[in-house]
Amino acid sequence: MGKQKRREPLLIENIEIIDTASKGKSVAKHDGRAIFVQGGVPGDICDIMVFKRRKKFWEARIEKIHTYSERRTDPKCEHFGTCGGCKWQNMKYESQLDFKQNEVLNNLKRIGGIELPPHSEIIGSENEYFYRNKMEFTFSNKRWLTTEEVQSETDIPDKDALGFHVPGMFDKVINLNNCHLQKEPSNAIRLSVKQFADENGLTYFDIRNQEGLLRNLMIRTSSTNDLMVLVQFYENDKKSINLLMEHIKTTFPKITSLLYIINQKANNTMYDQEVVCYNGEDHIMEEMDGLYFKIGAKSFFQTNSEQAKVLYRKTKELAQITENDLVYDLYTGTGTIAQYVATSAKKVVGIDSVEEGIKAAYENAERNKIDNCTFYTGDMKEIFTDDFIEKNGTPDVIITDPPRDGMHKKVVEQILKIGAKRIVYVSCNSATQARDLALMDEKYKVSHIQPVDMFPQTHHVENIVVLELK
Repeated sequence: MGKQKRREPLLIENIEIIDTASKGKSVAKHDGRAIFVQGGVPGDICDIMVFKRRKKFWEARIEKIHTYSERRTDPKCEHFGTCGGCKWQNMKYESQLDFKQNEVLNNLKRIGGIELPPHSEIIGSENEYFYRNKMEFTFSNKRWLTTEEVQSETDIPDKDALGFHVPGMFDKVINLNNCHLQKEPSNAIRLSVKQFADENGLTYFDIRNQEGLLRNLMIRTSSTNDLMVLVQFYENDKKSINLLMEHIKTTFPKITSLLYIINQKANNTMYDQEVVCYNGEDHIMEEMDGLYFKIGAKSFFQTNSEQAKVLYRKTKELAQITENDLVYDLYTGTGTIAQYVATSAKKVVGIDSVEEGIKAAYENAERNKIDNCTFYTGDMKEIFTDDFIEKNGTPDVIITDPPRDGMHKKVVEQILKIGAKRIVYVSCNSATQARDLALMDEKYKVSHIQPVDMFPQTHHVENIVVLELK
């Protein structure tokens, strides 16, 4: 059987962008077919070039905009359009909030089949930029070249980059000049590290050939003015590692936690890697409403600290916990939600798979003088069993805040078996949340929905759903 003939790109003129779609894309319709468009804002009238045609949908890019949407605004970042980190920077923030709320409600109705109760308006973020407390940058010897560079006939000697991956390309990285997501000294540290690496001939990682010294750079900040910098190396070149780490230490003396990892695996995940403390502490501290939380290199913590307070306050409010209630906090991380609600509960039991996070949770509880929290480490679907319930008691209230993939079916089944009077489900992915809610529909009804925007300039949104026994 011969290869299918590749179709030529198709130009469609004067088409209107009518909605937003998943992954930050926009939607147009042509002859009843959905077309996912890169970089569009609902209300734009434009010419689009279709470059991919599937049976159920097409994909296109904008060639020319004839009429600009009233929802449009000028993006602040010079890398907008190439970097995939803030795909909604060209949309006014109030419009971003509208579309995020609509996405949540549509997912709950369409995927979950949920009969929607009266819902609260989405809570926006006070800070639209410089709100992230954690950023991860990639070193690569395959810098993303501009169109001008590609078309030029001159040799390009500088192909090293420190920044973000180009969307859909695992080996191409945009070299960032200035990023608007994390407050200073984030940009200063990243630029200084790159300049020092270039001046001293330090090699950048080649992901295809699995070689090179410099692999990743992580920067974490906190409201207590603590600052963590972690460099991930591939090659175990002690001389070069010490050279760079000493430069960072002396150039930025305000860093309170300077760490590194030597990771020679095929992937960048560091949960199974040894973290070496080069200088200072092995953690930073975060403060939220009088509670203090220790955050290590591997710890999960909400990346928007100010908005996390809003999320946790609202979660506690909606849980309606009384002094006689036993509460389970599933996917507890470093025990943030557990400790937020502990003062209202008889006892809180937290579970998470990351051992370092659970150790930090115990330390946090001791630091915060909270003595009614117990924490366990383990794979949720394996540890959350009948024996576990028998040992720790049947919960009156369950709070669950799983990863983007949602909860495993076994976890959902166990929740249904328990029959707690109230479940508060916090999610960063309303699609998988809706899927899980559909599985619990036999026993629970959704009584409240509260979207919270943690990630301005992106399509991502957190959502809190309250379930009550039918």
